[in-house]
Amino acid sequence: MNLDDLQKKDYFTIGDVSKLTGVPGYTIRYWEKSFALIKPIRKESRHRRYSKEDINTLLKIKELIYKHKMTLEGAKKHLSRFMGIGAKPKDNDGIVGGGTARDIKFLKEIKETLSQIIKE
Repeated sequence: MNLDDLQKKDYFTIGDVSKLTGVPGYTIRYWEKSFALIKPIRKESRHRRYSKEDINTLLKIKELIYKHKMTLEGAKKHLSRFMGIGAKPKDNDGIVGGGTARDIKFLKEIKETLSQIIKE
């Protein structure tokens, strides 16, 4: 998958998401069940279609679990603190607000990582 494909597409298959995130499909499906923040669209054929927001959320989860060594429960609590299930206020950079300055910095780092992945 290249940059042109990413810019043209609004939704991605689980295979595309797996390549972009480096996370196996079965793990993505498990995280989808575990985190209410991941909500792929289902086609009539029941195939999942993930949005760019879903991919961003998956990258955040991956970062929390693999880099910061959080458990699933810890990652859920961390994400829910500033992403919330209801309203999602955003700052000027499109980062979900409500967290500490450290949390905002962490999210901006993840956003930069995603941008770098898209550019590759």
